[in-house]
Amino acid sequence: MIFEGIVTLVIIYFSAKFVLSRKQKTQLAYIQNYKFNSAISKKVKEKYPHLSAQDISLVLRALKDYFYICNKAKRKMVSMPSQVVDVAWHEFILFTRQYQQFCDKALGRFLHHTPAEAMTKPTAAQDGIKRAWRIACEKYNIHPSSPNRLPLIFEIDTKLNIPDGFKYSTNCLSKSAKSAGADYCAAHIGCSSGCAGDSGGDSEGGFFDSFGGDSSGCGGGCGGD
Repeated sequence: MIFEGIVTLVIIYFSAKFVLSRKQKTQLAYIQNYKFNSAISKKVKEKYPHLSAQDISLVLRALKDYFYICNKAKRKMVSMPSQVVDVAWHEFILFTRQYQQFCDKALGRFLHHTPAEAMTKPTAAQDGIKRAWRIACEKYNIHPSSPNRLPLIFEIDTKLNIPDGFKYSTNCLSKSAKSAGADYCAAHIGCSSGCAGDSGGDSEGGFFDSFGGDSSGCGGGCGGD
């Protein structure tokens, strides 16, 4: 009798796990194939006139990467590593019905966008950027603690010469990184941006617990919860 009960519980567990895995695959496919409203591209262009149509397509691809990361993070907070991608996210949210529908199908919940100062914990943005880095590296098959390149969402501000962007380097001690004005060491990220998305969750440490001399502050002014 006890054995039969255990077998039943095991079957229920693996069945639930299978259903959840299948659901996530469907959500990730939805994100990958989603077509953003063309007005979002126009708004990004207005903010950064130097961007070409190809550049803006890359921005929207990076925005999909951000939603991918949020999906993989489940309900844990994820900081936004890019200024230009954050602008695109802002514009997407303004299409309230489309954004609501997207969140329901892509994440199974509404992804909020909240000021960093309104986050419940002082270290929330730090934890969120670490989480974003870890998942982005996993997506692009990059070793998170010794990266030889950057995931798209971490390199895009530099790649597209975004004036107010966040600049990362795989080695901030190198001369090339210093001359390029890199702000953050990819392997020692403490906090790069104040923008994040989540729907509630806990903090999570990482292999990098500090950045530079002081990792207590965050740039930017927006986040998610």
